[in-house]
Amino acid sequence: MAEPAADSRMELSSLLHDLHLLSSEKPLPPPPLPSITALLARLKEKLIGASSDSDTSSLIGHVERLFQTADPDWLFSLTSVNEEGRQEELQSAYRSLISALIGCADLPLCEDDCGSLAPAAYQSIPSRAVPVCSVLRALLGALGNWEGSGLLLSVAPPVCVFAVTHFQDQVWTNPPSRAAAQSLQEALLRAGGWRDSTHLLVGDGRQREGGEEGGILRGVLDVLQPQLTKDSWQRCVAVKLVFSWTLLQLAPPSLSPHLPRLLPPPLLFNDHYRPENCMLGVRCLHHIILNTLVLSCLLDLLLVLEKPPSSLDPSSSRRKPCRHDDMLRLVLIHMEAENNVALRRVYASVLPLLVDRMGVAVCRHLRRVERVVLGYLEVRDPPEETNRLKVLEVLQRVTRAAWPRMQRRRLHLLLRSLLQLMVDVSSDSQLHDSVREKLMSEATLCIKLLHDCSPGNAQTVLQQVDSSCCSPEVLGCLVTVTTR
Repeated sequence: MAEPAADSRMELSSLLHDLHLLSSEKPLPPPPLPSITALLARLKEKLIGASSDSDTSSLIGHVERLFQTADPDWLFSLTSVNEEGRQEELQSAYRSLISALIGCADLPLCEDDCGSLAPAAYQSIPSRAVPVCSVLRALLGALGNWEGSGLLLSVAPPVCVFAVTHFQDQVWTNPPSRAAAQSLQEALLRAGGWRDSTHLLVGDGRQREGGEEGGILRGVLDVLQPQLTKDSWQRCVAVKLVFSWTLLQLAPPSLSPHLPRLLPPPLLFNDHYRPENCMLGVRCLHHIILNTLVLSCLLDLLLVLEKPPSSLDPSSSRRKPCRHDDMLRLVLIHMEAENNVALRRVYASVLPLLVDRMGVAVCRHLRRVERVVLGYLEVRDPPEETNRLKVLEVLQRVTRAAWPRMQRRRLHLLLRSLLQLMVDVSSDSQLHDSVREKLMSEATLCIKLLHDCSPGNAQTVLQQVDSSCCSPEVLGCLVTVTTR
């Protein structure tokens, strides 16, 4: 271990003497430095046992000076604990000290799970959070100048949770405390070389034994988990906000592996009597649905809750709208608004099955289905053209189920879109032959089904096709449609 410089060591010895952590009454010559783990334990005890706010503030200031002046080799090196293989002990000592520091600015808890605290209860929190942010920034600055990374990944989760708690515009924050917390979050990103909050949580997305490569998501969830139980989540108003912030940073494929831990809290929020908690739960669930493949799971759950409309007796009274209608409506609304091709594939993959479940009741949604089909047929989705193939399948199922309702205006729009698709596909040299053949075949079947619904109206549209602008392949397909 490299020895600290003489002047730095004297300053450090004087600091430890001021903290009553060295027994010598004379700071010079400096006595041997104590074990860092023992020192951290003593500092934690002093912080927890501080009898007044002034004592706490003074201690925090001394700890900040410690991180600013001490040699990183002494602060973070395994050799400083005088025994090999004790990395976990060092990490535990730092986590305990950080917990004590964060505890100096802890939010008060509600006495029960139904109440809320008045703003006056949080009045002292901002002034306590600012110095805690400062000392944690000093620690991260020292860690960022040291080559080791295991310790940073160990202490980063509670620091991140603290920063997120205090940089939000809430009743327990004010402009100075929010600025300090935002600066702390930025210092955390710099210390680990993380690009942004998503990179901080999931790293580069490469899995390794024991967790993500360079990400702290598991650690953040470990910090939040004890407060996210059914009986405790309402007692600390900040925990739901930190959880939702964490969740909203995640995108595919990082979200799916953690779904068992990420799904229960939004369900708790959604089941609460307060509208703001319900809306937060809905927002979280919406993000989960958009960023995982859980739509097929929801379809399975629907079968448990109710019979699909297609299974009801056709001779029974008019089918009332049900949860299947709600789900189809939401899926169609999001499909119309979605521009991301990858997310479009997620929606399109479940739409045929959902339409099948609806049966003739899909008539209630024909206009939305038409808009989705027309919109998705216009956009290429190479190389497999999954979106176009799926909506062609949807159009076939809708036409078979609701053929009496395929009105003239709708039929004209759909036929023109299908003809345009066939012309575009037949001249697209970038498409693989098998994909082109599949698209042509499925589009031809759609045209045939629409033609069978209303031969006269369909024939009027087909006769307007200019054969000079179409390839022999397209003309050959049309011949098969009109041939009886």
